[in-house]
Amino acid sequence: MVVALVVAVEATALLLAAGWYGYQLAIGSPVLSFWGAVFTLGLLLAFSAWLYAVAAFLYRGYRWTRAAALVAQLFVLTIGFPTLSSGLVPAGLAMLVPAVTAIVLLFHNKVISYASRTGGATPAL
Repeated sequence: MVVALVVAVEATALLLAAGWYGYQLAIGSPVLSFWGAVFTLGLLLAFSAWLYAVAAFLYRGYRWTRAAALVAQLFVLTIGFPTLSSGLVPAGLAMLVPAVTAIVLLFHNKVISYASRTGGATPAL
């Protein structure tokens, strides 16, 4: 449940970032390419929706969600370390601490045994 909560909080943070990005785009902040900015906004929204789906299915105990959550945490680490090393310590820690916590918990025996549900096969004739 803790890992699902961490992923849901990350999805919410990403959705808030997408909202802020969209607001800045709507008020006319200068961008190099308008359609590139719209594409970036679409990616932020899609990734947020994907993380919400991962959190929901991880909470239900589906097996595939562990890999999806791990990939998301690795992406957060690739952004968090440069953020931390560039001097933005609070923002870097806000990314790194939940990501490292989720990675450690994803390999915990209780999480592995809980997240072992498969999608289920369709009934045969």
